[in-house]
Amino acid sequence: MKIDKFKNRFLFLNEFKILFLIIFLLFTISILGQISAFNGVFSDPVQKHLLRIMGGIAIMALVYFYDFKMWNNFAYVFYAFTFISLIIVELIGVIRLGAQRWIDLYFFMFQPSELMKLALILALSRYYSILPAHEIHLLKSHIPPIILTLLPTLLVLKQPDLGTAGVLFFVGSAIIFLSGFSLKIFTLSFFSGLLLCPFGWYFLHDYQKNRILTFVDPGRDPQGTGYHVLQSKIAIGSGHMFGKGFLQGTQSKLNFLPEKNTDFIFTTLAEEFGFFGGTIIILIFLSLILCFFWCGSVAKTPFAKFLCYGLGLLLFSHVFINIAMVMGMLPVVGIPLPLLSYGGSSMITFMISCGLIMSSLANRKIK
Repeated sequence: MKIDKFKNRFLFLNEFKILFLIIFLLFTISILGQISAFNGVFSDPVQKHLLRIMGGIAIMALVYFYDFKMWNNFAYVFYAFTFISLIIVELIGVIRLGAQRWIDLYFFMFQPSELMKLALILALSRYYSILPAHEIHLLKSHIPPIILTLLPTLLVLKQPDLGTAGVLFFVGSAIIFLSGFSLKIFTLSFFSGLLLCPFGWYFLHDYQKNRILTFVDPGRDPQGTGYHVLQSKIAIGSGHMFGKGFLQGTQSKLNFLPEKNTDFIFTTLAEEFGFFGGTIIILIFLSLILCFFWCGSVAKTPFAKFLCYGLGLLLFSHVFINIAMVMGMLPVVGIPLPLLSYGGSSMITFMISCGLIMSSLANRKIK
């Protein structure tokens, strides 16, 4: 019986032509971006990035072929494991660039906060999929999801990682709202949160305060906290309509642009391929986001529906925050661009997401 299911899923791969095309385009752009960031040299980081892409594809396939029901059954277990990992990070985590976010596994630097994004979505999807319909509109029914969202958000905020904490809070809040949470109470909570924001200022680290102040006035410290954004805007603007050409970007080649292969990979690409190339990248991401949401709209179970919508929101938040960040429309918060930025934990997270999307759609069609 299991062999038949495996065969059916293998044959069903034919249904994912568009998804595979989108992923292929993103990986192609990603490889070009990494090569460009290292001045056309097939360096060690570029080679590692290729290995991570191949590993990500293998993980996506593994997630797809595994029984989709397992993710429902073990959603809370996965959440608990990831949450404990966040506590371990707090106790013995590796410190890099002033942040304590990683666990050293010797062969791999594991960042639990990335997996927590998936774990939170799975846990909330599981909760709302079994919550009786008549309890949806009761405020007390939403207390467990609120706790599930706030606990990891606060732990990640303490690392400190304002960007990831913001993504966790946004995705968790959005799923709670989509579940049927009272619009009146949600709106009241939102504006109450805005009113409390000034008090949150006193709990931010100095570098986080500086990033926000720099966002308001990028010219206040052009050689310090404002350097990243100013150089990024210069690079994007210098690309004009069609860019300077592959490997011809001066801002990145002369090392004026920091983090050019990680958080600012979009800037590297926009300088060389211009407004036209940047728009194409955004449209490709938009296609992937719509694909996730479409899978949610046709899902046959509440768990699959919440899961697909949650993963779509996660992808949207990353793409929106990263691109807005490098264009100076949001403060710099260290959010990678999915599948394009250099980084193993982010790659694994979004390839698992793609595998889950595929598995949910196959589960709808294959008995």
